[in-house]
Amino acid sequence: MANVFNNITKGLLEAITDFSDVFKGAYSIRENGSCASMQSTKNIIITPKKDKPGIDINVLPGTKNETVSIPACVTHSNVDDLVYNDFFIGDNCDIVIAAGCGVHTDGEESSSHNGIHRFFIGKNSRVRYEEKHIGTGSGTGSRTIDPVTEIHLEENALLEMNTSQISGVTKSVRKTTATAAAGAKLIIKERILTDGEQIADTFFEVELNGEGSGADIISHSVAKDNSRQNYVSTIIGNAPCSGHSECDAIIADNAIVDASPRLLARNNDAALIHEAAIGKIAGEQILKLRTLGLTEAEAEAKIIEGFLA
Repeated sequence: MANVFNNITKGLLEAITDFSDVFKGAYSIRENGSCASMQSTKNIIITPKKDKPGIDINVLPGTKNETVSIPACVTHSNVDDLVYNDFFIGDNCDIVIAAGCGVHTDGEESSSHNGIHRFFIGKNSRVRYEEKHIGTGSGTGSRTIDPVTEIHLEENALLEMNTSQISGVTKSVRKTTATAAAGAKLIIKERILTDGEQIADTFFEVELNGEGSGADIISHSVAKDNSRQNYVSTIIGNAPCSGHSECDAIIADNAIVDASPRLLARNNDAALIHEAAIGKIAGEQILKLRTLGLTEAEAEAKIIEGFLA
C-alpha cells in the first residue's frame, strides 16, 4: 500500500532513501517531530517508546535478508525535533538499516533534527547501516542535523556504517562511539561536502576490547567557500586488535579543515594506524578534464563527485 505524503516529504524521502511511493519491509517514518507511518514484519518488530519520543526496533535472532527503514523529515521552519531510536539485533542476523534525515526550511526561522541512535548487535550478526543527511529549501533559517550514535558489538559481529552529508546542511555535529568484543568489526565510511558558511564537526571514538576486534574509519570530505570542518577520531586498543583511521579532505576558497586522528594502544598486540591528508584539487587534474571539453567548473565538480563517491 502506498504511503501518502506531501511533495516536500516525498522529495526528502527520495533523496535520503530508495523511497518510491512505498517502503518495503519494516519501517518507521518520522515527519516534523511525530510518527507519520509505521510497519513491523514477522521478524522485525517496531514499537513506540513510552517515556520519550522514539522507537525500539527488535530484530529476532536469525533474521536475514531484511531491511528496516527509519527516515526522518522536517518540512518547514521552526521545528526542533529530538528522537531516541534503539536497535536490539539478535544473534546470527544479516540485515540492512536505511536511516537518514532531511531538513527543509522556507522561512527565517531555523529547524533541526537530533537523532539519538543506539545499536546492540548480537553475536555473529552482520548489519549494513546507510545514513544520508541533506538540507533543502530557500529559507534563511538554519538547517541543523546533530546525530548521536552509540554502538555495541558482541563477539564476531560486524557493522558497516555508510554516512553522507552532501547538500544544504547549515550546521552538524556528528558524534559516534563504539565498543567491540572479540572478533567484532566496525567499518565506517563518511562523506561530507560543505560550502557557503556551513560547519560540520565529526567525532569518532572506538574501543576495541576483545581479541581480534577491528575498526576501519574512513572519512572523505570537501570544504568550499567559507565553510569549516573539524574531524576528530580516537581508536583505543585494549586487546590484541587492529585499527585504522583515515581522513582525506579537499579544501578550496577560504574554507578551513582541522583533522585530529588519535590512537591509544593499551595492549602490546594492538596494531593501530592513522593517516590524514588535506589539499586542494591538483591543477593537472583540472587540465586533463578540460582537454576533454569540460569547463573549469565542470571539471572541478566531476573531480569532487568522484572523490565523494
